[in-house]
Amino acid sequence: MADPKEQDDHETTVEDSNHDPHFEPIVSLPEQDVKTLEEDEEELFKMRAKLYRFASENDPPEWKERGTGDVKLLKHKEKGTIRLLMRRDRTLKICANHHITTAMELKPNAGSDRAWVWNTLADYADECPKPELLAIRFLNAENAQKFKVKFDECKEEIRKSLEGTSNTDSANKVAEKLEELSVKDKASEGKKEETAEVRLLQSHTSKWYYSDI
Repeated sequence: MADPKEQDDHETTVEDSNHDPHFEPIVSLPEQDVKTLEEDEEELFKMRAKLYRFASENDPPEWKERGTGDVKLLKHKEKGTIRLLMRRDRTLKICANHHITTAMELKPNAGSDRAWVWNTLADYADECPKPELLAIRFLNAENAQKFKVKFDECKEEIRKSLEGTSNTDSANKVAEKLEELSVKDKASEGKKEETAEVRLLQSHTSKWYYSDI
């Protein structure tokens, strides 16, 4: 027969191990709506990769790893601009942030079929814009090719957008010139009519003046 005291001790131990007390927090913090600044953009592409930057300020210059995470191509819903954005895993700190331009060109990195190199004149990863030589490496050649295809598609879209804007600007300038000429013509016609009226008035006035004498 089990000792009642030992049985009580056993039950108490079991109860203690299963005990999960709940404590209300001393300070209640309201939930914060954290914005990523991507709310007004459409995600065109997203894939995991590793990013490097060429540290030309080092002696000797060298490639330095900048972070591993998801690289994205984002299109602004209103402006139509497209940017490349990449954040580091866990910390979500930005390691690449710049607009895609028609002058950018992805080039193979040291003959690798899963890495690309390109230049940007203004990368905002460190908030202050500065030129960077960047390299990105993907898991395999297939993923690298998908990135290049989408990157080139974005360049083409930007090119067409710029051409459309240029044509619109030219059309607006032509319209402004035509309107300006039209205004000048109307002003010229107005002056002619005004001159004719003055001459007619002077003629009538002259007749009235001499007849009055």
